[in-house]
Amino acid sequence: MLWQGFEATWPLLTTPDPKQFQGPDAIIDPWHLPLLNTVLLISSSVTLTLAHHALKENRRRALEAWLGLTIVLAVVFLYFQAVEYHEAYTELGLTLQAGIYGATFFMLTGFHGFHVMLGTTMLFVMLLRCFDGAFSKDNHFAFEAVAWYWHFVDVVWVGLFIFVYIL
Repeated sequence: MLWQGFEATWPLLTTPDPKQFQGPDAIIDPWHLPLLNTVLLISSSVTLTLAHHALKENRRRALEAWLGLTIVLAVVFLYFQAVEYHEAYTELGLTLQAGIYGATFFMLTGFHGFHVMLGTTMLFVMLLRCFDGAFSKDNHFAFEAVAWYWHFVDVVWVGLFIFVYIL
């Protein structure tokens, strides 16, 4: 039984008593940390593209610098995501049990954050391989594959920013 008087029918015609499901005190303001995180991830796509162009032009120092900056931006994104989670939990009362908004927020942004951590790890491995000279301007598929993954993760974030934070 989900709540008093619940009937397992579809479509659900009886809504639960809102007093049983206390939601967050407020929703997250999209124009502060979420906007900053959006700028960070879009910037990281730009720096990764610059690194890729440097690789294709055989400019090793520029490749390493741009790729390193991409990783820094990714780590800063993860830091601010953790700050946002802490604020959401402690100041707004937003939890997984805070109704559909809390569950949606933590599941979508948490799943995305996991992919950012995975992508950051892959970018770091690519940086180590760049230091070893593993890539040439004609042979760097692994680098490109990680770049495609990173750009996809960034595009997904733009969707999350729109649908989780703004709408």
